[in-house]
Amino acid sequence: MASRPKLSGIQRQVLALYRGFLRTARQKAPEERHRIEAVVSVEFRENARNVDRRNFVYIEYLLRRGKRQLEQLKNPDITGLSTLEVNK
Repeated sequence: MASRPKLSGIQRQVLALYRGFLRTARQKAPEERHRIEAVVSVEFRENARNVDRRNFVYIEYLLRRGKRQLEQLKNPDITGLSTLEVNK
């Protein structure tokens, strides 16, 4: 069994945020759940591909923005998630 590389603090925060979105999506209606999961997956993959791993300031900004979106999504009155285009 191969050992996994140790994750940095920011990597752990990103993974925790991703899991938080998926857990919260499970509490929504099934059709909305799939849409939320798709939006979250695309956003995270796009940022993983396009954001320089050494740009900690921007990564921390994305983490803060994601945490705010997650808190809003946890509200039972909120049914969905929208995306926002941010110029780098």
